[in-house]
Amino acid sequence: MNNKKSYAVCFGEVLWDIFPTGSRAGGAPFNVAYNLDKMGVEVQMISKVGNDELGKNLLEQIDSWEISTNHIQIDNEKPTGTVIANFDEHGEAHYDIVNNVAWDNIQITPEQKELIQNSEAFVFGSLIARNEESKNTLLELIELSKFRVFDVNFRPPFIDFDLIKTLLHKANLVKMNKAELRTIIEFLGEEYIDEDTSIKHIQNYFDLNEIVLTKGSKGARYFVGNENYTFSAVSIDVQDTVGSGDSFLAGFLSKRIQGKNPQEIMKQGVSLGAFITSKSGACPDYSYEEFKSFREEHYSQTI
Repeated sequence: MNNKKSYAVCFGEVLWDIFPTGSRAGGAPFNVAYNLDKMGVEVQMISKVGNDELGKNLLEQIDSWEISTNHIQIDNEKPTGTVIANFDEHGEAHYDIVNNVAWDNIQITPEQKELIQNSEAFVFGSLIARNEESKNTLLELIELSKFRVFDVNFRPPFIDFDLIKTLLHKANLVKMNKAELRTIIEFLGEEYIDEDTSIKHIQNYFDLNEIVLTKGSKGARYFVGNENYTFSAVSIDVQDTVGSGDSFLAGFLSKRIQGKNPQEIMKQGVSLGAFITSKSGACPDYSYEEFKSFREEHYSQTI
């Protein structure tokens, strides 16, 4: 790889989301990788699939999207990951995440270490650390990264707050939603008062400069040091909410990596999150030009 070329690395689960209507490739960090690629960012995915039909099909699907599978390992013992997904009457997805699968056992390699050291961003969540092997690999790779992006992404029952605290301490940028903000504040033994007070407490406690708070139809906020920026949501017809936060993060990072100003960064994040929510699934087929047209037509902001 040309180390002078800018790229991001996503670490964690690749799997099949099994919906009532069929199966789709997914996993939060892979959803970020897919949409980063659509935004024109070179991306590498570190994960693991089983040596089974589901794993073969998943690698073929990722290859067909022209996303590198060079760092997706194959496990001869554990099966490829699956998630049983269902929707409630509000279009919100609920997940049953099968445990002890291939992506729980990602092993560290010298190639991964070099990859992380030269990347512009290292993106990870908390679910990947639910079992020891992948957790240990994550904790070792984090130390090599110059820009650590933690997508909190709580998935009960796989929530270990000691681990969450460790990851928050190590992160440079954290994305969370409103429910996750309240949960973290409660974990810290504080009473939730309001967004600003809670975010400031987390920033001070973990020495965190950047926090992104996503709020669905109520928009998103970006806290940088003592500054913060509030952006309204894009008004759309919701198809489903699968991967909306992941696509927001991909849009956000595509501009953050380039060093753009907060307005441009958040415009891209909010717009891409809405665009994906207006479609079915976290990784729909689309072109950058299609997204760009949507962004210019639908976007509105409040600062």
